[in-house]
Amino acid sequence: MKNIFLTSLFVGIFFICQAQDTTKTVKTTGHVSINNKTVNYEATTGFLPLKDKNQKTIANIFYVSYIKNDVSDVRNRPITFVFNGGPGSASAWLHMGAIGPKKIITSEYGKVEMPPKTLSLINNDQCWLDITDLVFIDPVGCGFSKPIDSDKAEQFYGYENDIKTIGDFINQWTGQNKRWGSPKFLAGESYGTTRACGVADYMTDTYNMYFNGITLLSCALDFETLREYDTNLLLPYICNLPVYAELAIYHEVITPEKTADEFVEDVEEFAMNEYAVALLKGDLLSINEKYALAKKMESLIGINADIIFDNDLRIPSWKFRKLLLDKQNLIIGRYDGRLTMPDPKNDRDYASEDPSATELSGAISATFNDYVRNELNFPIDDRFYLIGNVRPWKYTDGKYLNVTPELRYTMFVNPNMEILIANGRYDLATSYFGTTYAINHMNLPPILRNRITFTYYNGGHMMYLVPSELKKLKDDVSKMYNRSLGM
Repeated sequence: MKNIFLTSLFVGIFFICQAQDTTKTVKTTGHVSINNKTVNYEATTGFLPLKDKNQKTIANIFYVSYIKNDVSDVRNRPITFVFNGGPGSASAWLHMGAIGPKKIITSEYGKVEMPPKTLSLINNDQCWLDITDLVFIDPVGCGFSKPIDSDKAEQFYGYENDIKTIGDFINQWTGQNKRWGSPKFLAGESYGTTRACGVADYMTDTYNMYFNGITLLSCALDFETLREYDTNLLLPYICNLPVYAELAIYHEVITPEKTADEFVEDVEEFAMNEYAVALLKGDLLSINEKYALAKKMESLIGINADIIFDNDLRIPSWKFRKLLLDKQNLIIGRYDGRLTMPDPKNDRDYASEDPSATELSGAISATFNDYVRNELNFPIDDRFYLIGNVRPWKYTDGKYLNVTPELRYTMFVNPNMEILIANGRYDLATSYFGTTYAINHMNLPPILRNRITFTYYNGGHMMYLVPSELKKLKDDVSKMYNRSLGM
């Protein structure tokens, strides 16, 4: 009986110690070839115990950092903090798809093979490690990051809670790794752009930490441009229209007589003027005026005028994705409208699946789970949440979250900060034209306006999955870092 007790006690202590070991960090070395030059680095994988104001650990934040070797003075070496969005998304998308030293294999259209014949990563010759060290961060509730008290997880969920958590992580990591003197950058995708604007503002006010630059990919800045609610009857439809035109041309539903760029510029002009005025008029439009406008929209976006008329001149993105190729029984993607698949629920008037998301999620999850254990040698048995359940998420006290005031304030306080805005032309989740609208209403003086660079890509929400666009993104990012650092 005594032996059984001692054995049980030993086993219990073993598993406790094993669980505690997973909160430590593991260091490995590696190299990546970028522009035919080898960059050697040290990778650190593990958890940062996030402390509250009383120095009590409230969460373990999972991260992976890559630090270039043989740097004589890290005060001259940039550091970039990277996260995805969701909310509730791990940073593996940018880690495995765009910025890290290894990446998933994609086709020229950004597609992946699922299930894969072989699970493999390749050298990422567009990795950012030649210009900056990297820290990939998973917010609480996604990846392996967890609160200490699961009953209090809600303290990390929501816009204000999230920016404080990530900001406090950055402050702790920067201090522990002696990087306060380094040029500092942020990079976020989708809701990660929302977070980046909030974090920059929070860090400026709370820690007097200023950033040299921010990369915003597939922007979600003003949610009134994104939310297709029954009570939000203007901005989403105006902002989506040029993307509809891009996709109608791409899928050869319409064939304009001028170049695609010229045609889409005309659609942008139409959206901001004639279309916007018509939506403002509402029922003041006569039947003839309304139908004439529907016919014009048919020539621009390829949807039948009768359908446009019956929908009060407003086609939400979930319906457009169903209707554009309906005659072929195909639906198009939300994250990348170029991608298609047969409609599995053909009796509905909206796209029931997203061909630009389902395969990719499996590929990113499988490769990261393999990479973190077999290449980064991090011993962990926990489930990895590529997308975690962080609901309910409190966005704002008002109707729509809008982070352009935070971005504007940070730019005024830190007027040398550079902003790179990267949007895919075929993205129906966060339209490029919605980003343009948000930035155009920031009321910036020319000297600050010139700090913002817009870039556009022939891809969708994850434009970097297209090899040609990944190269373009790296080139654009390098230029931004050089501008910021005076190089």
